[in-house]
This record gives sequence, C-alpha cells and structure tokens, in this order.
Amino acid sequence: MFDRIEYTVERIDGDYAYLRNESEPDSELKCVARALLPAEISEGSRLAYEMLQYSMI
Repeated sequence: MFDRIEYTVERIDGDYAYLRNESEPDSELKCVARALLPAEISEGSRLAYEMLQYSMI
C-alpha cells in the first residue's frame, strides 16, 4: 500500500500532469493535479510516489 512507485511525467496539460508508471509502461497514464506535484517538474521528469507524496528523483 505504501510502496514506492516511480513515474515519468509524459505530458503537462494546464493544471494537470500525465504520469507513466515506470514498472508498468503499458498501463494507462495517471492524471494528477499539478498542485500535488513538485513545482519544478517538466515533461520527462522522474517522480517517486511514497507515503502519499510525490518527490523528484
């Protein structure tokens, strides 16, 4: 439940970012509000989701 999940920011569209789960590359992109993500993200950034928070890798 609280395992670390690594994502790549595939696309930024306004107030939302679309993330690809690196361990399941064929899965659907996850849409996340940018307010929940680090401010410095850009397309291609790598993120870790752990303990209900996103952080840059």
